[in-house]
Amino acid sequence: MWLEKTEGNALIRWITFCSGCGFALFGYDQGVFGGLLGNESFIRVFDNPDAILQGHITATFDLGCFITAMLTMWWGNKIGSRRNILFGCIILIVGAILQSAAYSVAQLILGRLIAGFGNGMITASIPVWQSETTPAGYRGRIMVLQLVVNQVGNVMSQWINYGMTFIAGSEASWRFPLAFQCFFAILVIIPIPWLPDSPRWLVIKDRNEEAYEIMRRLAGPQSEQETRESFQEIQQSVRHEMSLGKITVRSLFTNDSIQTTRRLILGAGTQLMQQWSGINAVLYYFPVVFASIGLSRNLSLILAACNAMNLMFSACVGALYIDTFGRKRLMALGAAGQSLCFVFVTVGLAMGGNQWDIVAISFIFGYITVFGLSWIAVPWMYPAEVNTQRMRIAGSGVATAANWINNYVVVLITPVGTANLGWRYYIIFAVLNAVFVPVVLMFYLETANLSLEEIDTRFEQKFSKVVDDDHHDIEKSSSKEAAAEHVSVCNV
Repeated sequence: MWLEKTEGNALIRWITFCSGCGFALFGYDQGVFGGLLGNESFIRVFDNPDAILQGHITATFDLGCFITAMLTMWWGNKIGSRRNILFGCIILIVGAILQSAAYSVAQLILGRLIAGFGNGMITASIPVWQSETTPAGYRGRIMVLQLVVNQVGNVMSQWINYGMTFIAGSEASWRFPLAFQCFFAILVIIPIPWLPDSPRWLVIKDRNEEAYEIMRRLAGPQSEQETRESFQEIQQSVRHEMSLGKITVRSLFTNDSIQTTRRLILGAGTQLMQQWSGINAVLYYFPVVFASIGLSRNLSLILAACNAMNLMFSACVGALYIDTFGRKRLMALGAAGQSLCFVFVTVGLAMGGNQWDIVAISFIFGYITVFGLSWIAVPWMYPAEVNTQRMRIAGSGVATAANWINNYVVVLITPVGTANLGWRYYIIFAVLNAVFVPVVLMFYLETANLSLEEIDTRFEQKFSKVVDDDHHDIEKSSSKEAAAEHVSVCNV
């Protein structure tokens, strides 16, 4: 196929298109189900599920994502990110067919679980594949654009749900939105067999000639000498990591010279914080949240769709400055802004009445805006940037698993939390976002505009400094002890 001969920016654009379609699928799945829960035909076919059952049906998807994101640690390095994405899309199509053909809650849950299996593989692999095939200078912008496309999927799901309200009595009003998941998966499946694997993964597999050829294609008009130097840098980095021995479960908890454990925790930490920032308490249940304020179902669906568009446009703005502003500063400022928005959402819901409802709705929009400008993208790119070469796929798998298991918990408890706690439920997210600010400032390292090999060097230098400081403290302590011993002898 002609794609096999594509080079330079054209090749990077095709990889970005494929990755973006995979993330659009993820965004569509995030938004589609919340709008179906109040659908007349859906309620009738599934015998009016209560809040607890709604939470289980919705969150089962996230549980499936968690399981395969964890398993990606083991099989991801064996087959590579590209094949992992391909198989994930095929599995997701099977799950989508089961959901759209369901006549029982059991079949619906099974379909959600299988679709989750596919999505877990896709979301664990795309950030790694994209980051390892994109130059450092605009890696951040490319990753944010993926999340913009992710929200294109979410926006489509919200407007499709709204459109289906005009045929609410027909089963097509919920079967079609669930079946439409296949559209994005097919867009990924068609080109991906002819796109290249990551050159870094190929070097690990000792397929050096193939890796160099892919680097040459990705570089485009770049000189042969620059490509050769970049390739040698990757080889040296891989050899250095391999010299430290095989990755085992025990080595994940060892503070080695390349700080494997610290980097794994930092990557997974971004995903954990993103989920407990409250995004999916709002995103999955936009129509439910707005309906809880007393709005009609029609207006709730329109506001949900508008807020999804708000998130998409905010992410577009974020793409303009993420590489110049930096990941760390974005996370800290974003968490502070999100905390403030949840404070006003809580106050608006607590006070009640038309005017205060408007305050609550406004700050839900405000929260989504701040999230789109900051936290939407960083947790997806940071694990792929910060983990070591031999741990990049496994580390991304752990981070994605952290995303999905915490997503599962948030999505599961939100219907029950809002039903029983009302406005008090959102205090949790106001407090947690405030806590995230000092965590980010104290523990996270900036990765913007650094190559993946330069990030490795930064962590090694930091480790060496800690070791040197420890040795210095020991020597200083020994000197003090020797001096004290000398004084003691003199006194005698």
